[in-house]
Amino acid sequence: MEDNYKPTVQPQRGLNPMMHDVVKKDVIKLLDAGTHKKLQLHEMEECREAAYENARIYKDRTKRWHDKSINKKEFNIGEKVLLYNSRLKLFLGKLKSRWYGPFTVKQVHPYGVVEIFRDTEEPFKVNGYRLKHYEDGGFEKGNSVLQLHEPN
Repeated sequence: MEDNYKPTVQPQRGLNPMMHDVVKKDVIKLLDAGTHKKLQLHEMEECREAAYENARIYKDRTKRWHDKSINKKEFNIGEKVLLYNSRLKLFLGKLKSRWYGPFTVKQVHPYGVVEIFRDTEEPFKVNGYRLKHYEDGGFEKGNSVLQLHEPN
């Protein structure tokens, strides 16, 4: 570069008054559009939060309704129980029972785990929801006769 080089600075050009008003209006429109967009984003965020809150309320209600219909089953050591066979759903016979047993409760573990066994089998652990109490007896094995008479 040359030693005596000076960059030339051009004077700023002024806008004519009509163009100045047009540019000013366009800038104001852009600023207004930005604030409008911000308001829309805030409204959308409020709608999202309201939907989230409604979903939480719905889940709580559904959980309460579902939990009240669940029966808490408590098993004691030595009780007789029946085991539900969930695989039988695939090949269900018309009159086949889905309950196997009776089994005897050997031990009750926390969180609903129950250890059961049969006389001929090793003990194994199952979820307590797959068990129900076995009502032993209740029916007499003897034959009963019912006499029917013709109406007069």
